[in-house]
Amino acid sequence: MAPIPTPPAEPQDSPERYVGLEAGQAERLARERGWSTVRSLPPGAIITMEYRFGRLNFEVRDGRVARAWKG
Repeated sequence: MAPIPTPPAEPQDSPERYVGLEAGQAERLARERGWSTVRSLPPGAIITMEYRFGRLNFEVRDGRVARAWKG
């Protein structure tokens, strides 16, 4: 049987730091800080609930990050 892969470490970064930033600026900053996937979503978007290491999610309202979370 193949070994279970070890997920890569997530960036040592707090999602709360992105709240209030302009969405494009927040996405660029997140990628610079090492997030492999950055996902911007409208309020109330229907999304899957699987946890992805290295993914940062933004809820964007009126062009600004209203909420941010890992996975």
